[in-house]
Amino acid sequence: MNILVVGAGAIGGWLAGALAQAGASVSLLARGAALDAVRANGLLIQDGDERRSYAIAAAGRVNELPAPDIIILTVKNFDFPSAVEAIAPALRPGVAVVTAMNGVPWWFLNGVEGPLKDARLETVDPGGRAAALLRDASPIAAVVHASTKVAGPGVIAIGKLDKLTFGDASGEISDVARELSRLMEASGVSAPISTTIRIDIWTKLWGNMSMNPVSALTRLSTAPILGDARLSRMMRAMMEEFVAVGEAAGIRLPMTVDERWGLARKLGDFRTSMLADAEAGRRLEVDGLLGVVIEMAERLGLDIPTSRTVYALARGLSASAA
Repeated sequence: MNILVVGAGAIGGWLAGALAQAGASVSLLARGAALDAVRANGLLIQDGDERRSYAIAAAGRVNELPAPDIIILTVKNFDFPSAVEAIAPALRPGVAVVTAMNGVPWWFLNGVEGPLKDARLETVDPGGRAAALLRDASPIAAVVHASTKVAGPGVIAIGKLDKLTFGDASGEISDVARELSRLMEASGVSAPISTTIRIDIWTKLWGNMSMNPVSALTRLSTAPILGDARLSRMMRAMMEEFVAVGEAAGIRLPMTVDERWGLARKLGDFRTSMLADAEAGRRLEVDGLLGVVIEMAERLGLDIPTSRTVYALARGLSASAA
């Protein structure tokens, strides 16, 4: 199978390198300095004291690369529509499109029994253009639990790798999911397959929708936030609002707020991706992580005042970086 990774950032570069390490046929759709660096020097992976280089076909246009059987999208969620436009020439019936991104995928509410069944989310796919282009694709999600960063153009530094969970939107287990899991396991990464991937996505978003914007606004890593009584109360209120939105939509989380709070404390101190983006003056994934929850709540007729307040502040912060 030919695998195309879209995006040469922290996650895309890491995945391309891991798949190449496992022997997969991988190409990379990239742009700017990252594309130039990969073409000139290969994709460089810094893993502790070890530095690995992979000669990977890279281009700025999809028609300059081998026709893919699997496309893995690793872009920021606000770049999802433009990324789909970029891969459109490579889309054909049966091509697997894997979202390894923060937030929820375009198909998230498809088939969910409840008042939002089959709804399209404007914060995910404005105007529905991406969904139209992807109508014949086989959708798969990859829920990433890993810490990596861009150390330079075409250079990815690995921090901590926990796991990468794959799951088909249908709830079945496809050959593509099995192959991706096999390849990632061969590279040394835990890669379970889930038949309830929608719950895995929603559970990860539960943490991201609260911790990420609060960390960006306060410029604090997770431990100081969790250790501050006022910030903790605010975050717990956001998490409770999230639970209410999910249950109203027909999506039930596998743990309580107290259990999720305890898990956050066990993870130890770390810096969120949104904090790193805020400090670098980059646009923030506010709509994809929190705006989507606000949109769902509004459609359900729910008032989530704490989340709305944090959303307004985080959007203002993101706008100031534009």
